[in-house]
Amino acid sequence: MRRSIATVSLSGPLDDKLSAIGAAGFDGVEIFENDLVVGVSSPEEVRARAADLGLGIDLYQPFRDFEAVPPPLLAANLRRAEHRFAVMERLGATRLLVCSNVAPHSIDDDALAAEQLRLLAERAAEHGVRIAYEALAWGRHVDDYRHAWRIVRMAGHPALGLCLDSFHILSRETDPYAIETIPAEKIFFLQLADAPRLPMDVLHWSRHHRCFPGQGDLDVAGLVAHVLRTGYDGPLSLEVFNDIFRQADATRTARDAMRSLAFLEEEVAGRLGAASRPASLTPPPPPVRPTGLAFAELTAPRTGPLAGTLTALGFRRTGVHEHKPVELWQQNSARILLDTGNAGGQDGPALAAVGLESPDPAASVKRAEALLSPVLPRWRDPQDVPLDAVAAPDGTALFFCRTVRPGHPSWTDDFGRDRRDPGDGEITHIDHVALTQPWHHFDEASLFYRSVLGLRPHESLELPDPYGLLRSRAVSTPDGRVRIALNVAHVGPHEGASTVAWQHAALASGDIVATVRRFRAAGAAQLDVPDNYYDDLEARHDLGADRHRLLRELRLLYDRDEHGEFLHFYTATTGRVFFEVVQRLGGYQGYGAANAPVRLAAQHARSADHGGGPRPA
Repeated sequence: MRRSIATVSLSGPLDDKLSAIGAAGFDGVEIFENDLVVGVSSPEEVRARAADLGLGIDLYQPFRDFEAVPPPLLAANLRRAEHRFAVMERLGATRLLVCSNVAPHSIDDDALAAEQLRLLAERAAEHGVRIAYEALAWGRHVDDYRHAWRIVRMAGHPALGLCLDSFHILSRETDPYAIETIPAEKIFFLQLADAPRLPMDVLHWSRHHRCFPGQGDLDVAGLVAHVLRTGYDGPLSLEVFNDIFRQADATRTARDAMRSLAFLEEEVAGRLGAASRPASLTPPPPPVRPTGLAFAELTAPRTGPLAGTLTALGFRRTGVHEHKPVELWQQNSARILLDTGNAGGQDGPALAAVGLESPDPAASVKRAEALLSPVLPRWRDPQDVPLDAVAAPDGTALFFCRTVRPGHPSWTDDFGRDRRDPGDGEITHIDHVALTQPWHHFDEASLFYRSVLGLRPHESLELPDPYGLLRSRAVSTPDGRVRIALNVAHVGPHEGASTVAWQHAALASGDIVATVRRFRAAGAAQLDVPDNYYDDLEARHDLGADRHRLLRELRLLYDRDEHGEFLHFYTATTGRVFFEVVQRLGGYQGYGAANAPVRLAAQHARSADHGGGPRPA
């Protein structure tokens, strides 16, 4: 279907917005009046620029506080409208968005509103313009699309129809089913936005917290399915007000928006089914859900400190890449790559790449490319096993691979045909990785992993940090074989702190007591936990004296949910990287979030004791 976006959704001057929208592959654009008014380009120049970029101008917006007003105000409003129509003719725009009146002088009279909207439509038709009337969720008298439809129907003019907006409908929890009773030809435009569920005034919620479909909690796909069942074949257009998008790079935001629409079309296609799906609905190739975490790759100027930590955890260096300065460290199916050819920047070691087990790597790449995640250029020797990667929003490389495939080469073959035995220690596999996001890419990352990889997003959490707040959201496969924690730290500056966030890989152990004893016996640095934590733990959970004594002695952290229990500990940080060792008992589903504050405080304290370091996340 035709894909469009409002210029108000992006940051920067209008010309930059148009360039970003065109580069992302959109078909059309809504011109926000203020973008034109404050710009230096004439309407004719904007029209020409849009045409050069392959963009149609689908809507001009907004026109406010028009209907149901006393006669003196009507005359002034019609004068405003005539000026607006003249601008639209110069722009080449044929739809005008008219929002329901919010002014205190408006009159609660549907007949008067219909009469005045009909008059506006008559004037508009003379200029080749159609009026799309929208019920704002905070409209003074009209705040429901069903009410707006009654007025449009009462006015009865062919140049007057509806603009339906997913936020205005879903934020008020209005049932969208009645949309299917509206004739398709009277739905002039469809605007789409998602939002997290927040208990606040709907106007403030709309102005500051809208996001692209798939990034929030509203059932946008369900609403679009209702609209398409009417036979609507107009644009699917994004209109998002968001404090982050107002500051973010417009090119990146436009690409994220296009990914959102492609993913939305896939969800809508699933709701409609093959029989009722319009041919114009073109979802991307189906997702290929990863089946495990094949490896985590760390960049380091030298392997020494990290090698010591891995050795203490029971890992062995099982191979060295035949053509690159990369080592393979392994314990059972837990694999860590240490890359000394990429020093990780001035902050030292960093988690740079994650390997994802895929039943069909080629299809995984095709899906990623269709959702605007281009394959990363990668140097490899002709003899190396092909291994494609795409970039996640934070820059992490995601490799799609099949480690074990009988009769076929494996990426591990590049580390020598006669590799050492990885051993049979307690650590079995990588439980999850925690990837720190730039603060303005958090929602983009959540949508990326949900759409590109088919991972399920979990509840977004806000956790206290001694110097700020940590926001975290996990995404995972339904079976938990792939778990990724997305974090963003809102941490204020303090003495000894760096501006770089920490990252970590969590390793699953079948016997965490044995693992931590081995680790401590090797003299490796474990993140210390204060005695106060264990005093509080005894108050919260009756685990028996012996178990409490053991947890305190080994500095193990404890959590539980309705499914089971969770034990974990952390290593000290090297550069930006630390390891977590976890043991899930029963069917525990979480990530030990209840213990995040004590972990963050301990990391801050250790950072200060060692002369500063990266901020945790």
